[in-house]
Amino acid sequence: MTNILLTGSSRGIGAAIAQTLDRPGVSLIGHGTRSGIPADFADPAGPQALWNAALERLGTIDVLINNAGIFEDNPLDRDAYAWVADWERTMRVNLTASAELCRLAVLHWQQRGVGGRIVNVASRAAYRGDSPAHWHYAASKAGMVAMTKTIARGYAAQSILAFAICPGFTMTGMAAEYLSSRGGEKLLADIPLGRVAEPSEVADVARFLALEAPASMTGSVIDVNGASYVR
Repeated sequence: MTNILLTGSSRGIGAAIAQTLDRPGVSLIGHGTRSGIPADFADPAGPQALWNAALERLGTIDVLINNAGIFEDNPLDRDAYAWVADWERTMRVNLTASAELCRLAVLHWQQRGVGGRIVNVASRAAYRGDSPAHWHYAASKAGMVAMTKTIARGYAAQSILAFAICPGFTMTGMAAEYLSSRGGEKLLADIPLGRVAEPSEVADVARFLALEAPASMTGSVIDVNGASYVR
């Protein structure tokens, strides 16, 4: 049995990942406001509380999938205090909470003397950047990619593997609202595939990395963006 902790499982990409992992041999604990274990990642106590609750239910955790995140406007002309507060909120939810869970996972596997897998859902914005109102989002996702590579290099000898996924626009409620607010046709013209990704497409990659990817792929960053950004 493979025990998996998935954050942000209540909707969008997270819900699609949960669905694709609903299979024999997998025991999944989800985190979210409408399903699974509730935890507020804006609260510094949230990640540890989630980890403890998941570990209590599962006994052990073999795979951690960090998918939870926020995508909120933060224009430069806002009050300075508000701009900094929202920068820090996005960093805490998108990056720091994921880092805390990665740390707990690595320590868990080291204490047990076994390997494990981390799958971090980042974003195309980590490499390409984002809109002028989303410095914080792009920076948080770039940090997630750098963290993933660092974990992969640091712990591969202990069979602790780390992977990242960088979706572009994905047809979640969050993406649909953004596309509409920015002129959907213009943005779609920037995607050679001609459409945004479906959550199930990102979920298929997450399932592969969580369960099937060969160990030599550790440190890999997989793009799912319709060739709107290629490296």
